[in-house]
Amino acid sequence: MIEVYSWPTPNGHKVHIMLEECRLPYRVIPVDIGAGEQFDASFLAISPNNKIPAI
Repeated sequence: MIEVYSWPTPNGHKVHIMLEECRLPYRVIPVDIGAGEQFDASFLAISPNNKIPAI
């Protein structure tokens, strides 16, 4: 299963649409960019440049 770290943004929606169209199983892990969660150490280990979406 693909883990998608995302938030409801235009770029986040693009990834979700692609995964749905390809019928790939995935799980969304929300990253609240309004609360600054993209700067948490746990997320920076996944996406060192603190950008979402990240797979």
